[in-house]
Amino acid sequence: MRATPTISEAKWRELVRPGDRLFIGSGAACPHGLIRSLLECGHILQDVEFVHIMTLGAVPWCDPKWADVVRVNSFFLGPGARDAVVEGRADYTPCFLSEIPRLFSEGIVPIDVALVSLSPPGPNGFCSFGVSVDVVASACRCADRVVGQVNGRMPSTRGGEGIALKELDGVLELDEELPALETEPPDPVADRIGRYVAQLIEDGSTLQLGIGTLPHAILKSLSGHRALGLHTEMMSDGVMECMRAGVIDNSRKTSHPGKGVVSFCMGGRELYEFVHENDALEFLPSEYVNDPRNIALNERMVSVNSALEVDLTGQVAADSVGWRFYSGIGGQVDFVRGAAMSRGGRPIIALPATAVGGDVSRIVARLSDGAGVVTSRGDVHFVVTEYGIATLRGRSIRERALELIQVAHPRFREGLLEEARRHGLVPAYGSIAPTTPEEIGGVESLVFKAGGGRYTLRPLHPSDERRLQEFFYSHTPETILQRYGHAVKRMGRQRAYELVSVDQRKDLALGVFEVQGPRQLIHAVGRYFLDDGGETAEVAFVVGEDVRRLGFASRLLEAMAGVAFRRGLKGLWALVLADNQPMLNLFRKAGATIKRSGEPNMMRVDLAPGRPRGKARR
Repeated sequence: MRATPTISEAKWRELVRPGDRLFIGSGAACPHGLIRSLLECGHILQDVEFVHIMTLGAVPWCDPKWADVVRVNSFFLGPGARDAVVEGRADYTPCFLSEIPRLFSEGIVPIDVALVSLSPPGPNGFCSFGVSVDVVASACRCADRVVGQVNGRMPSTRGGEGIALKELDGVLELDEELPALETEPPDPVADRIGRYVAQLIEDGSTLQLGIGTLPHAILKSLSGHRALGLHTEMMSDGVMECMRAGVIDNSRKTSHPGKGVVSFCMGGRELYEFVHENDALEFLPSEYVNDPRNIALNERMVSVNSALEVDLTGQVAADSVGWRFYSGIGGQVDFVRGAAMSRGGRPIIALPATAVGGDVSRIVARLSDGAGVVTSRGDVHFVVTEYGIATLRGRSIRERALELIQVAHPRFREGLLEEARRHGLVPAYGSIAPTTPEEIGGVESLVFKAGGGRYTLRPLHPSDERRLQEFFYSHTPETILQRYGHAVKRMGRQRAYELVSVDQRKDLALGVFEVQGPRQLIHAVGRYFLDDGGETAEVAFVVGEDVRRLGFASRLLEAMAGVAFRRGLKGLWALVLADNQPMLNLFRKAGATIKRSGEPNMMRVDLAPGRPRGKARR
């Protein structure tokens, strides 16, 4: 077939017929020159439908002037299609990205004409689908007629997907720059979310992320990670940077080892040059890449997706703001379920705690009127905001509500707790909204290694109620006597709740946790209780018998002394049994003065809070 620099009106009349459904290529591979050529002959269009997922660049087919002859139906809304849907001039069809190809192949949404952008043909006469294989490959297989814009600036990508030039029913030979998608630099909120998400990603994990400021911040936070893999629908500039830095090398992948699996990419020109004939990447269709069964073949699969709202039971609204449709289901559920099925996998929902300049909470007691659930409460394992990590897998409704209130913006926590109590999500005695102490080491929680294990030091949360009960019942009678000064027999749920629901703006309660996926075990607890005068505080510790001599108490004391210093306290003190030499030695090493107390067999310890020595030891 002879390529031409334009397509005549006569040819368009042959290719596009009244009532046809036309598929438009995706993302940065939207064939803009081809569409301009068609719309220049727009008077021939009669009751046609354009279908597509998100496209980059201008969307002239959504212009109201075409509303009488063109109907737009989008599976994922970008800016132009979003406005047209809101105004009633276009349709939105919610569907998992993995299932869109079946809509084509099973004739549920039959395609008459596919309009696609292609790379120049290689020696074998095949044109690559370039930066967007996704649902384009299926649309071309299922369409009655395929019209291609052969673009000399379209990369040729590996993976084996493409179409022979001779199979095209129409060809427009026109070189154009691919539309770029710029990402704003991460702000402090995105940076904090990125650091929390990075704590959930282990070396050797395989990743799926989207595009935007938040995924970019997460990728930046992975600079210290190694041997990460890639199995994602969307590849961005940030992924390219991680591959160049050796952070993502696909060396430990259990599916497609040594290869990053991608469905499409969007970013800048440098990214498009990077993927050109890059043997480290395989661009494969959505029906493969987004199939949860294929995703799950990757051990330690981590999916990171965003949301518009999350309610206190864990339901995720991601495609609409109330009644207003905003984006689409896309691949979120595909990857959430695939990661959940993966051995050691972790599906994560990450979002800022607020919207509209901080005036609206994204953690809500109930979803907005009209908002649809994209990801169910049973699918969500972790929710991350700039205020921490809420662990939902295996958690009761009570625990979920408390976990999510903890990661909401502090301004909204009391209102959320009141709503949760009113609707019976938490017990009536749950009256103290969770608070977050001043940051320790820049983020709320710190991860460190000790004795061959990996532990997290963080404040106690109201949702730690059951964990504290388990910790209490793991103690020997001797430990209980040393900690409480008498033989405490019982730790009821209400008492446990009171001990973990601390007003951290005044008092302080920190714990050392062992995190085993979604399971968390308390191994040590350190507290201080502000005295009536507000200038000094009493300190208390308890460390599990099987983890002593790992330095947990000294880490807790160092962290508490640092918070006390920043808050302007003049002193910390404790009463310690005279025969509790390990605890006395701990305070002695910290520079405390120790003398006999007026109480029998008790020693009085006094410690002046010192300036913390930078970040807590790693």
